[in-house]
Parts: sequence; C-alpha cells; structure tokens
Amino acid sequence: MSNERIILGIDPGTTIMGFGLIKVVNKKMEFLQLNELILSKYDNHYQKLKVIFERTIELIDTHNPDEIAIEAPFFGKNVQSMLKLGRAQGVAMAAGLSRDIPITEYEPKKIKMAITGNGNASKEQVAKMLQQLLGLKELPKNLDSTDGLAAAVCHFFNSGKVIGEKSYSGWDAFVKNNEDRVKK
Repeated sequence: MSNERIILGIDPGTTIMGFGLIKVVNKKMEFLQLNELILSKYDNHYQKLKVIFERTIELIDTHNPDEIAIEAPFFGKNVQSMLKLGRAQGVAMAAGLSRDIPITEYEPKKIKMAITGNGNASKEQVAKMLQQLLGLKELPKNLDSTDGLAAAVCHFFNSGKVIGEKSYSGWDAFVKNNEDRVKK
C-alpha cells in the first residue's frame, strides 16, 4: 500500500452537491479542497444529474483520487425527494466507477459519529470539528461542502477496518470466535 493517497468525499444533493478532498500521507490527513456545486439554478432534474456526473468526472480527472467516500441517502418523509437524492448519489457513484475508483458509502449518522463522537451532531458541530482537525481558517456559508469533506475524513478514520465482514448471533458466538480476546 502506498504511503500517499487522496480521498474524495461527496455529499450528493439535488440543490447543492458538496465535496471535499483530503490527502493522506504516512497516516496523516492533509486538507486539499472543499467546494460545492450549486444545482438550484437548473430547473430540469435530468440536467442536474448531467452536471453532477460531469463535475464529478472533472474532480476525478483533476485530483486523481484513490478512493471515494459518499454519504448515503437517508430515509425522509418525502419519497420524491428520496428518489431524486438517490439518483444524484447514483450518478456521482457512476462517475467514480467509470474511472475504476473504489467507492465506500457511509450513513450520515456514521459520518457524524466518526467526526464528532455523536451520531446526532448538527452540521455546524461537524463543520467546527473539521475546522479543528484540518486547521481550516474559515468555514463556508453553506455546509454541504463540509459534509462532503466529513465523508472523506470518516473514510480515513475507518481505513483498514473491516466493516460488516463478521456477524454474530449473540454473545456466546462472539466469545467462541474470539477466544484470544477473552481475559481470564
């Protein structure tokens, strides 16, 4: 494994798509960029999807990320909004996949937990913690870009951890499969 890699984090959206880039050098994070793509100026949903795809490809071709971390859509009350958000996420994922970049999806609560230690943290709390972690001088007006950056940082914190590979039916099964971890 190389000592240097770039992680692109994406917060997909149909009004604003946020993204952030970090470089990892010898297991330390360095801030590269955060920005947002304003999509509210486009009336047509299909045009928004085209712009998301094109901008994601442009980011990939410019920064050559080794991995992409993307925030998973969360279930809301409005099914149409959920569908549109899922499409936006899918288009961003397709852009990464078209360049053979591995993609990891994180639930919003998992991202918040990784950054702040609280899965119910506000966008402002996440942004402030990122500001401290990465030494950001100022925060953007819209926090969609810090949400994208948070996905990248969450991925960094979870790198090397096996997620969801094992499952246990109860405490006895866990102990049986992990006897070397049990203190006697």
